[in-house]
Amino acid sequence: MILTAVDYLVIAAYFAITLGIGLWFRNRASKDITEYFISGRSLPWWIAGTSMVATTFAADTPLAVTGLTIQHGLAGNWVWWSFALGGMITVFVYAKLWRRSGVMTDVELVELRYSGKPAALLRGSRAIYIALIVNPIIIGWVTSAMFMVLDETIFYEVPASALEQTVFGAHALSVRPWLIIFGTLAMVGLYGTMSGMWGVAVADAFQFCLGMFGCIALAWLAISHFGGASQLEAKVIENFGEGGSAAFDLIPDFSGDNAWLPLHVFLLLMLVQWWATWYPGAEPGGGGFVVQRMAACKDERHSLLATLWFQIAHYCVRPWPWLIVALAALAMYPDLRQGELADPAFNSGVGFPRVMRDLSPPGLRGLLTVTFFAAFMSTLSTQMNWGASYLVRDVYQRFISPDASDRQLNRASRYASVIVLVAGGIASVLMFGQSVDAAWRLLLALGAGTGAVFMLRWFWWRINAWTEIVSMFGSLVFFFTVEPLAVVTGMVTPDGDGPVLGPEVKMFAVAVMTIVLWLIVTWLTPPVDAETLDRFYQKVRPDGPFWKPVADRNPTVIVDRDLGLSIFAAICATGIVYAVLPGVGNLIFGHYQTAIVCGLVAIVLSVVVAILVKRLTRGQEENT
Repeated sequence: MILTAVDYLVIAAYFAITLGIGLWFRNRASKDITEYFISGRSLPWWIAGTSMVATTFAADTPLAVTGLTIQHGLAGNWVWWSFALGGMITVFVYAKLWRRSGVMTDVELVELRYSGKPAALLRGSRAIYIALIVNPIIIGWVTSAMFMVLDETIFYEVPASALEQTVFGAHALSVRPWLIIFGTLAMVGLYGTMSGMWGVAVADAFQFCLGMFGCIALAWLAISHFGGASQLEAKVIENFGEGGSAAFDLIPDFSGDNAWLPLHVFLLLMLVQWWATWYPGAEPGGGGFVVQRMAACKDERHSLLATLWFQIAHYCVRPWPWLIVALAALAMYPDLRQGELADPAFNSGVGFPRVMRDLSPPGLRGLLTVTFFAAFMSTLSTQMNWGASYLVRDVYQRFISPDASDRQLNRASRYASVIVLVAGGIASVLMFGQSVDAAWRLLLALGAGTGAVFMLRWFWWRINAWTEIVSMFGSLVFFFTVEPLAVVTGMVTPDGDGPVLGPEVKMFAVAVMTIVLWLIVTWLTPPVDAETLDRFYQKVRPDGPFWKPVADRNPTVIVDRDLGLSIFAAICATGIVYAVLPGVGNLIFGHYQTAIVCGLVAIVLSVVVAILVKRLTRGQEENT
């Protein structure tokens, strides 16, 4: 894909604006770590929410969506759509609780909710685990995706220059994308360490708008290439015969040999995954960078609205431009699906940059390249700032230097940011060539069984630090032992060199075993001491019947008494998502009657949710 002078100008302008944002906010970030990591708790909801959705719009996301669609049709995206209910429950049930807790990181909650050495052990170990293991894994797979995009677009069939051949020899072609990637990492490190959360969040908002514009433009080009959406649909069906129409089913047909998504996989995604497993950005009960953005909001109301906007944008605004391009890849490169069926390790996500390469005209190529740089950098900056917050707040300040001054903490914050970025760079090299959607499934299975703990700890007094410790390490152990155990017991028979359990079945097995383990440990270990439970209850004011022993000791504490209404609002908001998704798709492909029905359902539910939001946030402007 040859870039013109206009393309290079667009790319240069993007990098200049992004760096300018970092310079603009550098003085604010130097005040203290509250300003550096959570913007002095002053972010408006629309910036905080857009920053969340920008973080989850990484360079890997369009590629993973393309891979899922090529493997299983549109229904394959239930791997991430199934998290919508959990996300909406976070909005209406947990957002206000997180904001009341006053924590800077989600790990900090551990010593507010639990007590003693187990709580300290859990806080420190989980902070290091997320900052230096989970974070680098995420940076690694988004970097691998960015390499693929560069290799399939601006460097595709472009011979190495004489200088490159002199310096790098036979490796000149493979080294070029890495030079750009590590240059981008350095730039993210520069503006991210300078500007703190304000700069990261504002840059995220800019990058999200730019990224969406580019993806919409590419989807428009894809539809135009076939002469319309209906012609695109017809081409996919032509490529794959009788079963080709199944690619367009959001609710798949599970019967016959042509089912693109097995029934048991769909049921596990919809009924188990959203509450059982932990995944960054979709944590049951909230967590990670989502909690960081909640903490950065002005008050409880802004926290709720920010997470609501995040969920709506995540599920209703972003998907269809990616899905259109994925379907275009199915139509243009049918060999990608054949490769997936023949080899589970085949990376069909490459279809997205191929469409970008083959359809984008000169002048637009720079914008589409910038689209991926924006997606890549928004995720990197968040991972860097978020990971550093654990190292500084939950390790350095908590265990190494509790009396550190603001100046020392600010210096430590910048050092920690660089450490996280370097760890991510190392992981990028180690994870090179891994399938993006396979990496998604890996992390989902790895955290299986822990999600229920993160939800219940707010509403059941008996959960203790050992519950979380055992769930975290138990899920790791079960993840690596469940397949050999299934073979040894004769429950499954190995088939060739591939995995003996599908990723969704493995996730379910790990979740069940982990939940059984932490329930047993919870009852065998002592409860949290009354003083800690009372302090948490008085500060957070959680609703529900499972705080009765604590509530009896604190009769003057006024809880919300709106848990049922909050859950109802979450269900209605999830209904909006599941009405808009098929509604937009049917509108694009000309199925207007179905689109109208979906639209009417979405409108009615939106009115209901608006009324509920107004009622649930009444008076919250005064709460901090």
